[in-house]
Amino acid sequence: MKLLDRINEKTKTAEPIPKPAAEQSIPEKEMQRAETPEIPKAKETPREQHIEPIRQKQVDKQQELKSILHKKILHELKDEEVEAIIPKLDSMAMEVIKEDESFRGIVDRKIVVAELTNDLTGYGPINPLLLDEEVSEVMVNGPKQVYCERKGKLVLTDITFRDNEHVMNVIEKIVAPIGRRIDESSPMVDARLPDGSRVNAIIPPLALNGPTITIRKFSKDPFQIEDLINFGTVTKEMAVFLDACVKARLNIFVSGGTGSGKTTTLNVLSNFIPNDERIVTIEDAAELQLGQDHVVSLESRPPNIEGKGAITIRDLVRNSLRMRPDRVVIGEVRGAEALDMLQAMNTGHDGSLATGHSNSPRDMISRLETMVLLGGVELPVKAIREQISGALDVIIQQSRLKDGSRKITNITEVQGMEGDVIVLQDIFVYEQTGVDASGKYIGKLVPTGVRPKFYERLENSGIHIPPSVFIEREG
Repeated sequence: MKLLDRINEKTKTAEPIPKPAAEQSIPEKEMQRAETPEIPKAKETPREQHIEPIRQKQVDKQQELKSILHKKILHELKDEEVEAIIPKLDSMAMEVIKEDESFRGIVDRKIVVAELTNDLTGYGPINPLLLDEEVSEVMVNGPKQVYCERKGKLVLTDITFRDNEHVMNVIEKIVAPIGRRIDESSPMVDARLPDGSRVNAIIPPLALNGPTITIRKFSKDPFQIEDLINFGTVTKEMAVFLDACVKARLNIFVSGGTGSGKTTTLNVLSNFIPNDERIVTIEDAAELQLGQDHVVSLESRPPNIEGKGAITIRDLVRNSLRMRPDRVVIGEVRGAEALDMLQAMNTGHDGSLATGHSNSPRDMISRLETMVLLGGVELPVKAIREQISGALDVIIQQSRLKDGSRKITNITEVQGMEGDVIVLQDIFVYEQTGVDASGKYIGKLVPTGVRPKFYERLENSGIHIPPSVFIEREG
């Protein structure tokens, strides 16, 4: 069944998919849940909302009870494992409340026990957010401010940590199992949760508001092209075009800002690659979830405590070319590896895919030039541009709009050089027509009416795209 037929079949009856339209940096395995009391969902509160005095008193007393129980737990841990203490937490809390009347009638014992359980077996106060499938990102800005991204919107939650040390305990729990460290001499770290979620942590003296954590969750079920159509990220015609470009082994670069959905789009494009090809993926932190059988995933490595042993993206790109790849997929190009990628694309490694940060296709070209120059290679600018124009076939521009939605705003052909300038031609664009009463952007994704110069190349590969794909539909 052709892709267009498959899309039509799935989207005829499909309800809008209730997944967050977030960059899909959310995991293959569901996060392990300990057998614990059910934790209430974190409430979302407006920034200006103040906790009422009675509520503040409850929070303070619950923190006091937790502190008392923490001391008891530390004493118990000398003789028992954590798993053996968890079932005792409720009775320990009841005993403290019985001895101290000030806790009665104001402390919710179940909440205290659940939070303590999270501290011991999970990731502290943010554990409910990590288990919430509607949340795509979690941002801890010090102990008293926790944001999450829910359905594309940033929301301030009512979650707090006790203090900076409490946040540091969670960071240590994240980085220790994977052999990373974070301290004053090395105050930044990138890590990954067991479920694949990507974590960045930065601590004082660099983080002035206290230890800061940013977690980008993976989706348990990777998005497919039908999902992007239902989200309004692409149209059916754009999907057919992109499927053809991947199957015809065009070199494609996905450009966009942070959180725009580049990795999600790259993952969807990568799944168009035929199953009988050998794919090598290269990433700083593994996020791609490809469904093919023959996939080799490579991940860069930071230096150790002595500053040695680093393996860069550039090292991995060079090594991947010795691995007999049919396709090379680079999670993000941000430095000297740009030249190695361009040379690979120009020397027979067709069908490569990559992403990079920029605000437009033209800006992405300029950034690639800069990356090559920063790599220490002394080449004339024109020679670099010739490398870029010869290597890239298509640039996909991904944007996150102010209403939280994510769109592919340009699909642009790289047509070659005219003099010293790289010629770009939009094939599809996003046209904004207004904003509705709720602040949602009104617009549409439309073809420009221009067939790409590589159209014949697609036809010669046995890939036929209906001419109607390049014509704007009425209505």
